Amino acid sequence: MQIPYSLPMAISDAHSAISPSPVAIWTQTDSMRAQVSLSGAVNVYTLAGVWTDIREKQNLWLGQGNAQSHSLVFDASKVSSLDGSAFAFLIDVQEAQQKAGGQFEIQGLDPKYQPLLHEFDPINKLFPVPAAKPKTSFVVSVGMAAQYFLDDVRGLVIFVGHLSADLAWSIRNVRQVRWGDFVNAAVEAGISALPIVGLVAFLIGVILSFQAAIGMQQFGAVSFVGPLAALGIVREMGPLITAILLAGRSSAAFAAEIGTMTVNSEVDALVTGGLSPVRFLVVPRVLAGILVAPILTLYADIVSIFSSMLTMQIYGIPFINFYNGMLAAVDIEDVLSGLVKATLFGVVVSAMGCLRGMQTGTGAAAVGISATRAVVSSIVMIVLVDGIFAYISYRTGF
Repeated sequence: MQIPYSLPMAISDAHSAISPSPVAIWTQTDSMRAQVSLSGAVNVYTLAGVWTDIREKQNLWLGQGNAQSHSLVFDASKVSSLDGSAFAFLIDVQEAQQKAGGQFEIQGLDPKYQPLLHEFDPINKLFPVPAAKPKTSFVVSVGMAAQYFLDDVRGLVIFVGHLSADLAWSIRNVRQVRWGDFVNAAVEAGISALPIVGLVAFLIGVILSFQAAIGMQQFGAVSFVGPLAALGIVREMGPLITAILLAGRSSAAFAAEIGTMTVNSEVDALVTGGLSPVRFLVVPRVLAGILVAPILTLYADIVSIFSSMLTMQIYGIPFINFYNGMLAAVDIEDVLSGLVKATLFGVVVSAMGCLRGMQTGTGAAAVGISATRAVVSSIVMIVLVDGIFAYISYRTGF
């Protein structure tokens, strides 16, 4: 049997003749009244081509004149079936109408769909208005800040107690200390910090000498700049600059490492396994801080004094004069005072980094917040310890 060539065209014409009409039709009675008529099976497939079109027409209509006087009617009398997407379409149109302040009404909906419709009533539960946060009074803010400060101090005191007990334990049980972590922390905080400590110490020596020479030159006392700079570097600037650099590098690194373990519940796993997190994680890092801080301070002192010596060459002060003046001004007690202060700074920096790491909360930004808190807390504690040490030095002459 031979098939005519024009059959595909005939099939296409027949298909277009029986193509279904839209399930939702927008009809605008006048500028203030409009209607959406639903018919047939309203589901995710039949709504695909009309949802956006209806919403665009609605927005255009609501934008004309006073939207509060616009009334929209949803006619569902010719609907044969509804699914979840139909109710989503209805709620979308209703929410836009009510948000603009207009009126909305549903007519002809089969009673069997009323229970499902009532599950979405009131519509405000689906589109809640963001609640404005109540403003906190000054008294409440001060009270909350004081409570936060007291809680932080309490946590610090508890941590210091645990750390002191575990440091004493490490002295009695040397073989049980995690010396592998100690070496890694010492290398990261010590050897890796040599370039930045050397650079900053060199610049500090140059700047300190230049600034002192500008004032001393007015009184013809440039020759005293070398001993003055060397004394200030050994007793104060060397330990302080080294501690601040360690706070920015090592304290933040310790907080990030332990903070990541806290977020991943590894610290909780240590507690579950009967291991002390302070003894397992904190003690090796604090011991590394105690070791590297004096060494880096001594290195910073040497570099700063050398750069100061080079700077004084510009003012015609020979090396031998600078050296003799430094020996006359700087005593062995001054060097020991700076190294003892540096050791205390090393304990403070490493301990604060570990504490903030163990206090890490949950969330993507928790580790970053802990690292920031570690650096800020370390610097505050460095200044506090430095002030206490300065008072002790004044009273004892050390």
